[in-house]
Amino acid sequence: MSQLVIDALVLGSIYLLFCLGMSISWGTIDILNFAHGGIFMFSAFVASQIVSHVELGLITICVISAVVGAVVSAAIDVLAFQPILRRAKNQRTAELQILIGGIGIGTIPVAIVQFYTLSEPFGFLRSTYETTVHSFGGMRLSSTGLVVLGCALVLTVSIAYWLKNTSHGLALRAIGVDSETAELMGVKRRQLSLLTMGISGGLAGLAGALLTFNLGAITAESGETLLIKAFAIIILGGVGSTGGAALGAMILAFSEVLVLRYTGGGWVDAVGFGLILVVLLLRPQGIFGKKEVRRV
Repeated sequence: MSQLVIDALVLGSIYLLFCLGMSISWGTIDILNFAHGGIFMFSAFVASQIVSHVELGLITICVISAVVGAVVSAAIDVLAFQPILRRAKNQRTAELQILIGGIGIGTIPVAIVQFYTLSEPFGFLRSTYETTVHSFGGMRLSSTGLVVLGCALVLTVSIAYWLKNTSHGLALRAIGVDSETAELMGVKRRQLSLLTMGISGGLAGLAGALLTFNLGAITAESGETLLIKAFAIIILGGVGSTGGAALGAMILAFSEVLVLRYTGGGWVDAVGFGLILVVLLLRPQGIFGKKEVRRV
């Protein structure tokens, strides 16, 4: 049972790194980015291509993947989402167009990687990093799992502090409450949107690299699978809530690990959909969400 807890914590940490940026962008600047899964996967793919020519360690690969994710996400914001926001008749229309646009944009990196990999798994084969396994009290934790746990903890606490105690964070929260009033008070929404999308993409890229190290390889479709799980986590914890994202990620991970342990895995994918349904019926705003938060 103790090993199940360790496995669930590592899995939940990867879910958290993936969905945290998605939750922030949705809860503050009203962008539900369904291209997030493509960014997650494509960032790891670019890093894997670089590693195939140059031997690199874990830290360098994670930095490359995070930078690629941040750049791609920021580019999507500038080239697609901001023009949609400027031209949409109202906020509701903009949210719907961004949702549909994100789905379309997300298929592009998937198609590119499928073409170059022939839909085969890819990883960091020439990386100088070697996984070691630590045993204590009958439990096993890999060095990669330890890095995942550490990154999730540090980044979640840092982002929560940034949102609550810095001028940029407070401005983002103001946009999430009432964007029009915030802009009238001098909040620069466009610049903050670019910053938020960059952070969101960076977190996705980091998660992509860490998941690749943890599993050994991922496929072009791996990001699309995680999108549904991230959606379940955000709904469960509450849109825009850092603590909610952390709790939701752990609840989903523990549920999946238990289902996998006692049913053989046939019902694992149904857990996310089940959580969405239960939360929408019993508490639509999520555990830490507020009723006035708007949803697509």
